[in-house]
Amino acid sequence: MGGKLISKWKLSLIAVLSLSFTLAGCGGNNSNNTTAKGEDKPAETATSTAAGTDSEKIEPFEISIFLGEAGQQPTPDNKIYKMIKEKTGASFNFEFLAGDLNQKLGVMIAGQDYPDLMTANTKLTGAEAFIPLEDLIEQYAPNLKAHYADYWNMMKDPNDGHIYTLPNYGAYNGKVNTTYYAGPAFWIQKDILKDAGYPQVKTLDEYFDLIVKYKEKNPTIDGTPTIGFEILNNDWRNWGLFNAPQHLIGHPNDGGVVVNDNVAEIFADKDYAKQYYQKLNEMNQLGVIDQETFVQNYDQYLAKLSSGAVLGMFDQHWNFGSAEDSLRTQGKDERTYVGLPLVFDTSTKDYYLDRPALNLNNGFGISINAKNPERIIKLMDTLIQEDWQKIFTWGIEGEDYQVENGRFIRNEEQRKNAVDATWKLSNKADAWYATAPKLQGFFEDGNSTDAAAQPEEYRAALKPYDKEILDAYGYNSYVDFFSEPEPNPVAYPAWSIDLVEGSDAKIAETKLNELRTKYLPKAILASPSEFDKVWNDFVGEIGKANVKAYEDKINEQLKWRFDTWSVK
Repeated sequence: MGGKLISKWKLSLIAVLSLSFTLAGCGGNNSNNTTAKGEDKPAETATSTAAGTDSEKIEPFEISIFLGEAGQQPTPDNKIYKMIKEKTGASFNFEFLAGDLNQKLGVMIAGQDYPDLMTANTKLTGAEAFIPLEDLIEQYAPNLKAHYADYWNMMKDPNDGHIYTLPNYGAYNGKVNTTYYAGPAFWIQKDILKDAGYPQVKTLDEYFDLIVKYKEKNPTIDGTPTIGFEILNNDWRNWGLFNAPQHLIGHPNDGGVVVNDNVAEIFADKDYAKQYYQKLNEMNQLGVIDQETFVQNYDQYLAKLSSGAVLGMFDQHWNFGSAEDSLRTQGKDERTYVGLPLVFDTSTKDYYLDRPALNLNNGFGISINAKNPERIIKLMDTLIQEDWQKIFTWGIEGEDYQVENGRFIRNEEQRKNAVDATWKLSNKADAWYATAPKLQGFFEDGNSTDAAAQPEEYRAALKPYDKEILDAYGYNSYVDFFSEPEPNPVAYPAWSIDLVEGSDAKIAETKLNELRTKYLPKAILASPSEFDKVWNDFVGEIGKANVKAYEDKINEQLKWRFDTWSVK
């Protein structure tokens, strides 16, 4: 990025500092945020931590925030946002994505019309829409600095060495908690496994055999025609169509490439990719594939999953969590899903579950238009502390959970509330928390940062239906369906590499995605006799794209990561 932006940023910071305002109490604690036994409850501690002393006046301020995905506005009386405003002065004006993300970003960039905070995106970084954060963090955010201490070099932009965004996931404090799997898999309704006698399903063929047989026995579910398999390819959520082949040959999620011996290459045109799409073509001939799957948007996809009529799909778990919440609220636990780490043949070890990687190119960045960057970073520094993090994840003690012998636990009503979308709009701060920096793993008192992953709470919260399935397989949680991952390669994952807007590599990637979006649905929906022709046309068009520029850029950045990230 040019020196022009940095100079502009320095002048802006000087102007901000000259205002001499203070976010009361923010950043006042050190990074050791534990509450000693016998001291205040977490909610009370958060109150005193954020409010500061009685003599300090809390000045209200509003932060405008753009979130790069659809969502619902929290209710005006949301108890967590009210608490944040009362104790820090901060209130949030959320703008959720409506429509196409790339189009929205293009309009924002063209008009330099940026809110204070924005979801990280490489387009925004490339447009110099974010301010550098490292100096702000060093001076005003000791808790954030401690939180990201082990990840500091990873967060630096390869082009100029600045830190522009704060990753929302992947910065773990302590042992990784793995009772919940959020990543990619072939998902299948739980009732299918029960109906088949709880088989071990390892291969793609076994998976589709189960779906075909179940669909034949159950042509409708609750009056709705049964859908065998969905494929989501909408906007940036294109992995539902693109990414499965790499996993089927035993590779982790590296986006559009597979990496062998530290060298990346595309897999879209490889024979094993053809094998996968030919299987989908075969399933389409049997009526398994939803005929609307390639023309629906994300909301329509979620609506179908929420109906309980969809038997399976390839997706990432976090991407359809709201649909599962809806199914549970409807009492359709048997229609929720189990993730299966499928491979082409049993001689291949599955590699779906990985050790959590830092979620680069996600999280929040502070825009060049932000009016109060100092107050924003101080607020984030306050909200990353344990007392506030407990409120974000567990809620308010006595209302949303109890403490028994030092352990956090919920009752049945509290568990139902935790998955009720309407309740959460009034009682959770998910719109903020999902994208903000967060503690992951365990709090210093030993309780899980993820309420759903608290070992005793996880088991207590399981419905009888889920206990029956896990007991049948001899598993403690649904994560046990996956092989234990090896340590992540230093430069992993390749999907988070910024190819830089306008570069030959980015143009080539965009072209490749366009070709996949055009030809893969045609191949899947073609008559079997036409499949090879469509596939050969697809491979031929890829040959005309500048794929080498794409692969070269990824390999250059993988080497940079290895050289830079290995340094502590």
